[in-house]
Amino acid sequence: MFGSPSAAPRANAQENLLIDYLHRLERHRSERRAVHIHLSELLSQNRRDHHMRIAASTFEGLVKMLQAQVFTLANADLMVVYKAQAQDEVESAIVKLRFLFSDDPLIIDDAQGRKGTFCTWYDLEREYDVLVALAQKMLQEEQDRRRAEQERTARDTRQQDKPKGAPFTPDLLARVEAALGQADLANLMRRQAVCAVVGQAPPQPVFHELFISIADLRQTLMPSVNMNSSPWLFQQLTETLDRRVLSLLNKHDDRTLEGDISINLNVSTILSPEFMVFDDNVKAGMRGTIVLELQKVDIFADLGAYLFARDFAHDRGYRICIDGLSYSMLPFVDRERLGADLIKLIWDPSLTEERDKKTDALRRIGVTRIILARCDTPSAIEYGHSVGITLFQGRHVEQTLAGDVRRRGIRARPRQY
Repeated sequence: MFGSPSAAPRANAQENLLIDYLHRLERHRSERRAVHIHLSELLSQNRRDHHMRIAASTFEGLVKMLQAQVFTLANADLMVVYKAQAQDEVESAIVKLRFLFSDDPLIIDDAQGRKGTFCTWYDLEREYDVLVALAQKMLQEEQDRRRAEQERTARDTRQQDKPKGAPFTPDLLARVEAALGQADLANLMRRQAVCAVVGQAPPQPVFHELFISIADLRQTLMPSVNMNSSPWLFQQLTETLDRRVLSLLNKHDDRTLEGDISINLNVSTILSPEFMVFDDNVKAGMRGTIVLELQKVDIFADLGAYLFARDFAHDRGYRICIDGLSYSMLPFVDRERLGADLIKLIWDPSLTEERDKKTDALRRIGVTRIILARCDTPSAIEYGHSVGITLFQGRHVEQTLAGDVRRRGIRARPRQY
């Protein structure tokens, strides 16, 4: 699983320890037994924290005497692996637990031979493989549950990030553009790495996307206005932002324009005087490491202008990336015919559905030409690896990259704009 060991879900630790313990017992399974105590089947009021602590402590004496090992699983079940000579003591502990939860329907049904099953017993000499398979199944189920929870959290975060507020009007656009002419945008400039992630190796930055944070811009200039409410007015705003970003980069006093960056631009901006000034400031040999990111809507609004701008950019040595594509858009965006070097595919859990069909579609595009974006959870990286994608961008990538930097004791030098 992608990420540092310290970032592994804490709740999976006991399942992993159980599997590791069982593997170590493989050659010593004679006279070993196990009991799976299904506390997760109890009523919720009988599964409070203090109940779980009492249940686990019931076997404490056996653990201290090295007669048993107890594993508290993520779903609240207990797995007790013990020496056969401790059978009576284990059964006595089970009696205590039955008494503790005697009013629970599970215990009542179990005692009366109905559907309830409070305990499942295993003889490791005969049922070792069964128990290992069960432990692996429980680990997988918990990882799946954690992954789904992370996806829900990421979706909720994206929903919260969606701006709300009054409609964006032409008058407000004029006011914003006037304010942009005077504003110092350096503090609103953000950078996010596009990284190569291969196997378990830490992410390696390939280039950094430079962009103005629209959310921060909105909060600074007009917090009560939803700038995304009018796509066409927002498009005009981005053209103004393009010019300001290029102006900002042209005043650089560091190594920003020496390459390994991407910038979001409109097609019209590539043909503007501001871009010509930017181009003059870029060292000729570095243009091949600069990526120009274009939005699909802007490309298809005037395909002729795009083709002209693309040829101009390629002649100068820049690379073109089509940004913001969902899987459903791919049939309408032919990367090769559009002459784009890269595409950014937005990660969505639905990509895992009809996997074979979607994998074939991505491989036809060329997985080495795809950047999987908005990777906010490890599952996005896992999916990308499963289809052959190696370029990733998103919050999880940033967090892992920062963690790797901290572990190696490297302090990144902040950029100044």
